[in-house]
Amino acid sequence: MDPEHGMNTKRTAVNMTGWSLTFLSFQTLGIIYSDIGTSPLYVLNGIWPSSGPVPSKEDIIGGISAIIWSITLLPLIKYAFIVLSFGTGEGEGGSFALYQGLYPRKELDVDADRTLTGDTFLQEPVSAKQTFKEKARWPLLFWCLFGTALTMADGVFTPAVSVTSAVGGIAIAKPSVIKDITGISIIFLLFLFFVQQFGTQRLSFIFSPISFIWFLLLMGTGIYNITYYPGIFRAFDPSRAVLLFVRTKDYSLLSGVLLALTGCEALFANLGQFNSKSIRISFCFFVYPAIILAYLGQGARLIHDGADVLPNVFYKSIPGPVNGPLYWIIFVFAILATLVASQALITATFSLIQQVINTKAFPPLRMHYTSETIQGQVYIPVVNWVLMVVTIIIVAVFADLANLTNAYGFAVATVMFSTSWLIAVHIYYVKALPVIVALAYFIPFGFFDGLFWAASLKKIPHGAWVPLMIGCILLSVMLLWVWSKGLEDEFDGKNRMNLRHFIRQKQTEITLDDGSSIDSAEVTYYITKKSSGLTVENEKVSRELMEITRIPSCAIFHKIASGQGVPHTFTGFIRQWPSIPRVVIFLSVCIAPKARVPVEERYAVTKVRTVEGFYGVTYYIGFRDDFDVQIGDLIDKICTIEQHLNPAGSAAIIREIRAVSASATHIAPHYHVVSKKISGGFFSPVINYLRATLIESVYRRLATIFPETANWLTSADEIIRVGVNAVI
Repeated sequence: MDPEHGMNTKRTAVNMTGWSLTFLSFQTLGIIYSDIGTSPLYVLNGIWPSSGPVPSKEDIIGGISAIIWSITLLPLIKYAFIVLSFGTGEGEGGSFALYQGLYPRKELDVDADRTLTGDTFLQEPVSAKQTFKEKARWPLLFWCLFGTALTMADGVFTPAVSVTSAVGGIAIAKPSVIKDITGISIIFLLFLFFVQQFGTQRLSFIFSPISFIWFLLLMGTGIYNITYYPGIFRAFDPSRAVLLFVRTKDYSLLSGVLLALTGCEALFANLGQFNSKSIRISFCFFVYPAIILAYLGQGARLIHDGADVLPNVFYKSIPGPVNGPLYWIIFVFAILATLVASQALITATFSLIQQVINTKAFPPLRMHYTSETIQGQVYIPVVNWVLMVVTIIIVAVFADLANLTNAYGFAVATVMFSTSWLIAVHIYYVKALPVIVALAYFIPFGFFDGLFWAASLKKIPHGAWVPLMIGCILLSVMLLWVWSKGLEDEFDGKNRMNLRHFIRQKQTEITLDDGSSIDSAEVTYYITKKSSGLTVENEKVSRELMEITRIPSCAIFHKIASGQGVPHTFTGFIRQWPSIPRVVIFLSVCIAPKARVPVEERYAVTKVRTVEGFYGVTYYIGFRDDFDVQIGDLIDKICTIEQHLNPAGSAAIIREIRAVSASATHIAPHYHVVSKKISGGFFSPVINYLRATLIESVYRRLATIFPETANWLTSADEIIRVGVNAVI
């Protein structure tokens, strides 16, 4: 909370009730559930391929039982009732949100950002329990980022699998177009990625009614098909699922059952787009019954019609003739629903990228906020177009749908297993519950997730290596960015300075005829030639001073990293150009957790008392506001502060400030990172070579391509970038 404005600077979860909650629950249908809702298109053929023999009646009942109980235990109980309670305080979900819960970001101290003469503070000692957490930070970060990377890879395979499966239905009615399925799928995917720029909220208005009708069609056809064999309700007996694996000894069937769970991670990953209440309501009361009825109906038709249905269980079990009106209605909505299903993971990918960017675990890509009420709804152009290209390549290369579903299942299973044990750690460390509670959660859910994950490992040679490769590439980028950015921020923190210990001001003495002296109105400014960083009060300050002049101008120094003191950019700038502008503003940006911030609330100003003309400013903007520092508004605020502090003698100062601030120069840092040499040890030459390659050849190039200022700075014509060698 900023004391000057009373403005809450911390983002919080969306909280709605009544009709607003009902409407938000309806919106979730078009963003979250179509992935798990379109699984009936391919699950039964994933268990029993069309090229294989017709399964027995007991095997079909056992397979449907495995599907029903998998959906009940994992998406319903695990995710909807348990995991959704583990989002961040900002309302975010997903694997990385669990890491943020264990190691929360330091709360932004806007006062510290405006404190230019403050000193460092001692850190509080940590308990033994916290020490163990610190030791586990990097292993947990590795696993959380791996789960996040695979969820992003899932954002590639969901559109590929869903759309291709739906388009495949046209081959049932029109076998002549079977060779065109890939081309038709690509056309639909191009349309899907093109409309992402309109934002989650607008798309949900279109997609939610489509999903609503799709689930009604699943319910209706499921209920109708159950009448062919009502005995299918025996699938609610979990022993039927167990007996299936005991009887067949075919453990690989689980990799087909796993396809029924695709999209369950989207319930958690999309938490930042909605809230836990809306997701629970829509899943428990509408989505879950619809998909259970759909699988029961398909199982009943497969038992009743056998070989006639097996070539494509979903489309062959549609009531009525193949070319009948209901067939084409369902076909059209299947296409539309799979486009919506693809939306679920694309949206989740945007949300996850936003999280890792905000926590400095990914290059700062350009983000567009698309909602006036929910900060988590973003569109990231670069991510959208990269997803589009990779998805189209996947569809073109994986001509065999069976290999495509193999690749799909591995990513899903790995993320589910990752979430389970991270939640167990979260229960103990964050919720502070007894370890027995964490074990009570992990043992059952970890067991089931482990079964699916082990089954999916067998599919790595048959296509699952692709999401594994994509995930490893993304993981490598994120780990490199976390490590290198952490070293750069550490360098920035160590080189911040107390303004009092860097700049001196001294009034000129005039000697009178009688030998006495008086102070004149003129002030001489000096800077220290050398400094080792931020200096505390009781340290001896270097007396090696250099005189500098003040020039009638205004400069805005942008503080990228938060914290007390003068940024290294300023000290580097003054030593290169030994002069001080008359008005020096150190500007830090705070994105408030609301769409718009009124102009009168945008600037919080702190005046430095010990050196004239220096101001610390916090610039508040809403997440949908454009970065636009209006120098006139800012100077008005500064002049108000001057008048308040010196009502009688501020008129001349205010006139001078307004005169020199007619135009302002923006000064931004540019760190030229250099890897420091690690000495000692037999392997130090190899370590230094690898370190220099990662920091200087990879990270430096990425940081140049994706600067932190890209999301908010003004026109490049108005910016001076001060280069500083950062040995990290």
